[in-house]
Amino acid sequence: MQRTHRRRKRRSHRRPPIYGALDLGTNNCRLLVAKPATDGFRVIDAFSRIVRLGEGASRTGRLSEDAMDRTIEALKVCTSKMARRNVTRFRLIATEACRSAANGEDFIERVYQSTGLKLEVIDRETEARLAVAGSASLIEADSSNALVFDIGGGSTELMYLTMSESGHELREWISLPVGVVTLAERHGGIEVDRTVFDRMIAEVRPLMDEFLARLGNDGNRVVSLDHMLGTSGTVTTIAGVHLELERYDRARVDGCWITNDSISTVTHRLLDMTYDERAANPCIGPDRADLVLAGCAILDAILQYWPCERVRVADRGLREGILTELMMEDGNFGRGETRRPRRRGHRAHRQHKSGDQKRDGGGA
Repeated sequence: MQRTHRRRKRRSHRRPPIYGALDLGTNNCRLLVAKPATDGFRVIDAFSRIVRLGEGASRTGRLSEDAMDRTIEALKVCTSKMARRNVTRFRLIATEACRSAANGEDFIERVYQSTGLKLEVIDRETEARLAVAGSASLIEADSSNALVFDIGGGSTELMYLTMSESGHELREWISLPVGVVTLAERHGGIEVDRTVFDRMIAEVRPLMDEFLARLGNDGNRVVSLDHMLGTSGTVTTIAGVHLELERYDRARVDGCWITNDSISTVTHRLLDMTYDERAANPCIGPDRADLVLAGCAILDAILQYWPCERVRVADRGLREGILTELMMEDGNFGRGETRRPRRRGHRAHRQHKSGDQKRDGGGA
């Protein structure tokens, strides 16, 4: 009996750690908890809540008390989930709102005192790299290059990759100082007509000039792209509306393709809707109804420079990038247990669906 106990103890010590990845953005607070699996990793718990940490910060330069209070309440949920799942290896990041706000460092300390979580404010280059790490698996294997874009709440990242047999290389990137929250606050998000929409596009387009020059702009557009991949709430929302889903379904959206014509059709539909109609759409909801058209304007500006037949949609991003990098550092990525079919009603599966069913992307 004692020998059996020792064998069990030794086996438990060989188990890989449970990993956590938290992404606190301008708009959302998101958490993934995962364990290594033979096909990469398996999510065992998740959480996503719109907190609007950066609400009003583009005007005042500071995080508001209400926004910080909302965010800390969400982070307390994350603390509880990580403790319950015995997370032992993790990375907790904060992005644009905490980078740019005058009281961002004070908020980070307040989070630590209130929740025990020590957030790491990452720079824009790290954010771009993690977005690529989390989504690059959706790039088609025969592509020679790709543009990955992440339309966030306070910033938008563009990443130009070249592909080879050994993998992808991040050749150029840029972080535009505009996202769905900041753009909507400047131009309005409740009543958006074509004139307002065009003003949003006109603000975004010049911000890409430097990136275009670095990629060898020929005066109208850069070299043609084999692949475009969008990882953000904007593209997942557009995909959900296009698919006419009765409720957002991550399994149907993540990895799907949407044509340029369909993106344009959905954008026109949203412009014709009232705020209440957008809020009633199950793939938008009241939390995103005033942001979605700002995201569409940023996407429209991107597609004006890089016309393409279709865009692939990624409902994955920074958190998946964090998990991938942590597990690769430990030599655990793709080395865990074989994925087994779950029984219906399995607790962890229910928690993942209910806690993170809306979308991963950071923007609208």
